[in-house]
Amino acid sequence: MNSMFTKIVRIVLGLVLVVFGLNKVLPTPLIPLPQLPDNAASFMTSLAATGYVLKVLGILEVFIGALLLTRKWVAFALIMLAPISVNILLFHLFLDASGMLVALVIAVLNSILIYKHWSQYRSLFL
Repeated sequence: MNSMFTKIVRIVLGLVLVVFGLNKVLPTPLIPLPQLPDNAASFMTSLAATGYVLKVLGILEVFIGALLLTRKWVAFALIMLAPISVNILLFHLFLDASGMLVALVIAVLNSILIYKHWSQYRSLFL
C-alpha cells in the first residue's frame, strides 16, 4: 500500500480535490470556470441557487483532499469520495463532455486507491 506509485496517486488526487474544492468555496475561483453547455450551466445554476450544495461539496472535497494529503483515514476518505467521483463522471458524461478527461482521471485515481486499500474494505462484504 505504500509503494511510490500509490503515494503519487494519493498526492495527485488529494491536490486535485483541494484545488477544485477551494474553487467551489472561495468567492474568487483559483481556476477560471469554463463556459458550460446550456444544460450543464442550468444544472450548476440550480445547485448554486440552493445556497448550500456547492459549498458543502467544496468543503467535502477539501476535507477529503486534506485527508489524502496527510495520509489520515485514507480508506475512509476514498469511500467518501466514491459517490462524488461517480457524480462528477456522470455530470461530464451527460451534460459536459468537454470535462470528461478530468472526470475520468478522478474516477480512475479513486478506483486505483480503493483497489490498493481493498484489504481494509473486505470485511464490509463478508
